[in-house]
Formats: sequence, structure tokens, C-alpha cells
Amino acid sequence: MVASKGGRKLKLYEALELRAEFDARIKTLKDCLPEAKENRGWLRTMRDAEQRRPSPDFDLDTAREAVRRLELKRRKLNGAIQQANFHHQIDHGGETITLSEALETRKSLNEAIGELHSLVVEAAWQRVIYKEDRDIVEENEASYTDSVERLDQARLDFRELNRKLRAATFEVIVDFRDE
Repeated sequence: MVASKGGRKLKLYEALELRAEFDARIKTLKDCLPEAKENRGWLRTMRDAEQRRPSPDFDLDTAREAVRRLELKRRKLNGAIQQANFHHQIDHGGETITLSEALETRKSLNEAIGELHSLVVEAAWQRVIYKEDRDIVEENEASYTDSVERLDQARLDFRELNRKLRAATFEVIVDFRDE
């Protein structure tokens, strides 16, 4: 498919969907090519009875050219998405940040949630060492209640930021013409 010059510009959510579609198309075409990882062994290790050749309606050069065109369009679309992410701003935590910064913040929050999850699980149990007919209890580094509160707050922050990002995808226009 060729991008039409008269098409409309895309909203960010549409651009993200189109990028995913380009990725899927590229993967399908590349998987059909003999140089694909899955197909490398076809030509080298096949038994005579299992030899393969391209179907009459499949042209390797056409497929390679289609991959090249789709990869170029994907790069241009990705650049337009990045430009939109750098220019559009949202409010978060009392300050105005770009969508690009918000995406990095969301990634950091997600990592923090994973770490806090581990902290909660660790804080739920105390280590008990049985020694000379008595139990020695090692105190946890963090309180279970405090850990749960921190995890819940991080999850709320993540949810709030994610909702703002999602809402922005319906508002922000990407400078790329739809097909």
C-alpha cells in the first residue's frame, strides 16, 4: 500500500496502531524470505524429497522491495510519533512534562512497582532462626504496612499517568498522512 497524498493526518492512537500494523507486515514478508532465520536451513539441509521453491505468485525481489518500502514508511511514522511526543505536554505531579518524559516516567514507575512488589512479599515474612532451644527473629528492613502503602501509591500514580497518556493519544495529531 502506498500512502495517499490526500489522506488525513492521524491521531496518535491511530499512528501507534499503524506502526504495529507496519511491524506485522514487515515480519510476515521477512518470514517468507529465505534469509529469514526460520528459513535459513531450508536451502542447506533439505532432503531431495523436501526441496522448496518460491510459489509462482511469490516473487522474492518484489517481497524484498515491499519490506524496504514498509521499513522506510515505519521509520518516517516513528519519527513523526516521536516529534508529537516531544511537542505535546501533559500535567503530572504538579509540573508540565512532554509525552516523551511521561513515557519515561511511566516506565520508571512500572519498574518501581515491580521492586515494591518484591519488598511487600519480603516484608510479609520474618526470618526465624532456631538456635539453642529458642527462636531468633530477624526484623524486616521495611514494615509490611508501609511497603503496601508505598506500592499502592505507586500503582495509583501509574494509573493516573497512564490515563493521561491514553487520553493524549486521542488529542495529539501526528504529522503523517494515513494510507
